[in-house]
Amino acid sequence: MSGEDPARGTEPPLWRATVPVFDATLLRMDATVARAAAILGETVTAALEQRPASGMLPAGRQIATAVQFTLRIAYPLAGRRAPEVRGGFDAPGLRARIAESRALLADLPSGDFGGAEARRIRFQAGFADLELDGEAFLHAFGLPNLYFHQSMAHVALKQAGLRLGKADYDGIHDYPEDFSLG
Repeated sequence: MSGEDPARGTEPPLWRATVPVFDATLLRMDATVARAAAILGETVTAALEQRPASGMLPAGRQIATAVQFTLRIAYPLAGRRAPEVRGGFDAPGLRARIAESRALLADLPSGDFGGAEARRIRFQAGFADLELDGEAFLHAFGLPNLYFHQSMAHVALKQAGLRLGKADYDGIHDYPEDFSLG
């Protein structure tokens, strides 16, 4: 998704709300995994096995779940079945999942998102079988789940000793290395 498209702004609203946003989120997750591997070295495996809390998925699975959610959200909005990206839960496997998901999202034609706001989408949330229009699917289900799993991975990696902050999470904030709110 490099460079600016001169036609930007003419794409359907739910394409603009998903594909470029998800690409940026995937890039931040990739940078976090790469940073974890570079800083933690061989202990990155243990960090990716860290759980944010008892009974929750470990960081590596949280990342894989967040990555899959980008496809699980965008593809139905485009009227397509979401592909499942597979791979390991180690740093190279997660980075490969992220790269594949970015490529799959980049290949989605923006025109397929035309009328997505009203498109009826059937999906499963836990054990619940649901159906929502595209706009509700994105805002009430998709985005909260994507950001939940990204956040839980962020927390677990911090608990494992990786120094992460808001800038690592959202790519917007900027704080000095030793800055603390506490």
